[in-house]
Amino acid sequence: MSRISSLAVASEIAPLIKTGGLADVAAALPVALAAEGVDTTTLVPGYPVVLAALPEARPICDLGHYFGGPARLLAASCDGLDLFVLEAPHLYVREGGPYGDFHGADYPDNHLRFAALARLACMIAQGLLPDYAPDILHAHDWQAALVPAYLHYAEIGARRPPTVLTIHNLAFQGKFEKNILGDIGLPPESFSIHGVEFYGGVGFLKAGLQFADRITTVSPAYAAEIMTSEFGMGLEGLLRARAAHVVGILNGVDAKTWDPFTDARIPVHYNQASLSQRSKNKSALQQAFDLEPDAQAFLIGVVSRLSWQKGLDLLLEALPEIMRSGVQIALLGAGDKALESDFLEAARNYPGKIGVKIGYDENASHLVQAGADVFLVPSRFEPCGLTQLYALRYGAVPVVARVGGLQDTIIDANEMALEAGVATGFQFSPVTVDAMIAALRRARNVFADKARWRRLQSNGMKTDVSWREPARRYAELYRELIRQRCGV
Repeated sequence: MSRISSLAVASEIAPLIKTGGLADVAAALPVALAAEGVDTTTLVPGYPVVLAALPEARPICDLGHYFGGPARLLAASCDGLDLFVLEAPHLYVREGGPYGDFHGADYPDNHLRFAALARLACMIAQGLLPDYAPDILHAHDWQAALVPAYLHYAEIGARRPPTVLTIHNLAFQGKFEKNILGDIGLPPESFSIHGVEFYGGVGFLKAGLQFADRITTVSPAYAAEIMTSEFGMGLEGLLRARAAHVVGILNGVDAKTWDPFTDARIPVHYNQASLSQRSKNKSALQQAFDLEPDAQAFLIGVVSRLSWQKGLDLLLEALPEIMRSGVQIALLGAGDKALESDFLEAARNYPGKIGVKIGYDENASHLVQAGADVFLVPSRFEPCGLTQLYALRYGAVPVVARVGGLQDTIIDANEMALEAGVATGFQFSPVTVDAMIAALRRARNVFADKARWRRLQSNGMKTDVSWREPARRYAELYRELIRQRCGV
C-alpha cells in the first residue's frame, strides 16, 4: 500500500502551544497515522512561543507582503512532528494568548490571522512548494475551516486535493461581519447561503461545513447531536443536509504521555497489577491541594475549563449536599472569572475538604488523575472529551454527563454492567444538580465495596483509548476520498 501525504492545518499543537484538547489531537494523530501509511505535515501559526521552541526552523518560502505585512513559510521538526510555520509577526506576535488578550477579549483581526493560515494551506496544496504536494488536506476547527472554501473558489484548473474538516467544538464558529470578505480574499459571489454567508455575516466554520469533502466530529454521539436544534448552534440544518458526508470518529490519547507506569509527572508509578501503590499518589494530591490527609476520603478530581459548557456551576450548586457526606474535592481549572472566584470562596468555606488551583498546570493535571478516586465531568455538551480518557488510563473512575463523547467512552456501572464485569464509570442524565448528585452517590456506594471498585478501576485501565483505531479510520477515510477524486 503506497504512503499518502497529508497537510494538516491547526491553530495550536502540543507541546508548542495549547489551550485545550485540539492541541493534543493535532500532536498525537500524525504520529498514529504514520503507522497507517500516512505522512503528515502540520501547518501552524508562528506565535512567539512556537518560534522560540523551534530555533532550527528554516525559511522555505518568502510570502512577501501577506495579509498586511511581511511573512515567510518555515519548516521545522519537533517531537517527531513535521511542521510548516507561518511566520507573520504582524498577525501572531501578541501580548496575550493565541486567540485573545489577557482579559479574554478576542483580537479584532482574528479573521485575518486565521484566513491567512487557511489561504496558505490552499497555496501549498496548489503547488507553492515545488517538492511538496499533499494528497489530502485536513483542517481542524473554525480557525482552519476556510481551507475548503479557498479551494472551492480557486481558479479553474487549480490543483484541489480532497479536504477533511474536523469539528472539535461546534460552539466556536468564527463569525465575522460581512465587510471582511474582501480583506480575506474571497470573491463577492461567495457571500451567499450556499457559500460563506451565515446569518448576514461571514462564518468560517459554516464555510468549511459547506465545502469540505468530508466532515468529522470527535465522537459518534456528537455527530448525531449536532444535527439537532439543541446542539446544532444554528448549523443543524446545513449539517443535516450534508449528513451523508458527516462521520464521528472518537479521539484517542497519547498512550506514552498518559501512562501511570512511566509518568514522570506523578510521585509513584503503578499499573493494574500494582493498583495498591496508587494510594500514595492520593496522599500526594491531598497534600498538594491542602486537603486533609485521609486515605478513606472519597476524593473527587476535576480538571477543566471553568465555563457554562463544562457544567461546573452545577458542582458549586451541589456543594452543600455533597460536603455533608465526607467528600473531598481537588479542582484545577481556569476560565470564567465568576466561577474562579466562587470556587476559591468554596475552598475557604470548606478548608481541608476543597482544594482549588486556578490556572493550568500540567504536573498538577497528571497528579489529579493519578490520585483522585473519581474524576467528574458534568459537561452540558462535550464533543469528545479527553480528560475522562486520561482518567480511565489512571484508574480514576469517571463520573460523566450522558452527552457526546462522554456517553461513547464510559460504560455506566448499572447493576447489569457491574454483574457482567464490563462497567468503567458512571453516567448521569439529564445534566442537572440532582442527577449529578445521584451519580456521585452511586459511585460512593460502589467505592465502599473495594472488590467492585478495584474491578471498575481495572476495567478502565485496560480499555484501549489510544489513537490506534481512530488513526486507522482516518487513514481509511483519506484513502477513500483519494480514490473517489481519482475516479477509482
